[in-house]
Amino acid sequence: MQHETDMLIVGAGFSGLIMAIEARKRGLTDITILEKAGDIGGTWRENTYPGVACDVPSHLYSMATHLNPDWSRAYAGGAEIQSYLQRVAKEEGLYDLCRFHTELKSARWDGSAWQVETCDGHRWKARFLVSAIGALHIPSIPNIPGADSFPGPCFHSAEWDHAVALDGKRAAVVGTGASAVQFVPEIAKVAKQVTIFQRTAPYVLPRPDGPIAPWVRRLYRRLPPLPRIRRKLIYTLFEFRHRVFRGEKGAVDFAMKMWRHALENAIPDASKQKMLTPDYRIGCKRILSSNDWYPALARDNVEVIPHGVASVEGNQITATDGSQFHADVLIWGTGFHVTDAVQRLNITGEDELTLRDAWADGMQANLGTAIAGFPNFFILLGPHTGLGHNSVVLMIEAQVSHIGRVLDEMQKNGIRTIVPDGHKQAEFTKEMQDRHTDSVWQAGGCTSWYQDANGRNTTLWPGTVAEFQKRMARSGLEQYHAVNPQSGDR
Repeated sequence: MQHETDMLIVGAGFSGLIMAIEARKRGLTDITILEKAGDIGGTWRENTYPGVACDVPSHLYSMATHLNPDWSRAYAGGAEIQSYLQRVAKEEGLYDLCRFHTELKSARWDGSAWQVETCDGHRWKARFLVSAIGALHIPSIPNIPGADSFPGPCFHSAEWDHAVALDGKRAAVVGTGASAVQFVPEIAKVAKQVTIFQRTAPYVLPRPDGPIAPWVRRLYRRLPPLPRIRRKLIYTLFEFRHRVFRGEKGAVDFAMKMWRHALENAIPDASKQKMLTPDYRIGCKRILSSNDWYPALARDNVEVIPHGVASVEGNQITATDGSQFHADVLIWGTGFHVTDAVQRLNITGEDELTLRDAWADGMQANLGTAIAGFPNFFILLGPHTGLGHNSVVLMIEAQVSHIGRVLDEMQKNGIRTIVPDGHKQAEFTKEMQDRHTDSVWQAGGCTSWYQDANGRNTTLWPGTVAEFQKRMARSGLEQYHAVNPQSGDR
């Protein structure tokens, strides 16, 4: 049996929910959201490790259409963000659009519509297809010799095994990225020993976190403009952080002073400070935020090994310098597949062009939102839409507003099918690479998950959020070609 729908959205996280709300506002009533898991939430459903939280303030990490006056903390924990998304989905009736435990198997453009098959054998026909899968959900685990032989519990931070009690155990943590910075301080409170294998030290800045008083939350509920004002103020403040990534001396010096103070205040030992000092420019890798990371590293039961893991033999872990350690539990804090997350999807556009072939030389999409050769297909948080300084929710909203405007123009002009202009996509891609050439992300002396296999930053937007919002606001149907479904003419 084949199901038909106007728009098929893959993923029920922030992107998918915002897209569904916008599409209905633009007149599409037949919308289906495919979700591989059993509930909405995306990143915040998948990641449940101890200490999981957002590194963007709660009031900014919210939908503009659904501000939340009841955030309990300045920086919300993962469970609270998940609850927020569930509440929005219930208020908007989005649960009725969701097909849970339904994973995309393949999607093929047949000349007039998308023919989609899911892993459970169901088939769908959709006029529009939207990728809202996000990036932080496919665990990246390094191929280390002998890792499969580890006899104890072994899991990735995004697949946390809550049945494993760490009390009195020796835990080995591989990686010092955003997740590790959050869960290590928590497990260090109960584990007998925590050994952290660090290939490169991160910059970890303090965050102005803390509970939001009940009277403040009551005030936000009674005066709805106040949460909006707070969101705007935080947004403006965070836009200034972009100056760090532009290398402006005053901003860089201020950030470095904050980092240095946090490090030295918690770690008095000079040799350990040196071990925890990055060897690249601040901003080259993701800047992390935590008030607990450096104090946790100062604990007697926590040891940082400034080397990666070379091999695992039984419960013995050998670092790249030859030193050896024993562990009862092995935890991967090694991040996610980012630059190839969407590329893993089996999507075929015009003339049998697969997404894998289209991106053989790296991810590219016009305005980070639509891909030449793939009609009526949109991608949220696509190439060059990630951020290092502000909330990606703002980027999603700018993309979705652009898509909504395009849908309106298609309806107004009687156009059923569009495909991105390949020349405009090439120009946009070249502009992004040119702007990244001397950026801190490309020339800051490090490698990061922002970069693809060719060493190019295909993940981040090089400018401010305001610049992206303005660009998307003035971009419409002129970025596309109309397609005659019968003849393929443009």
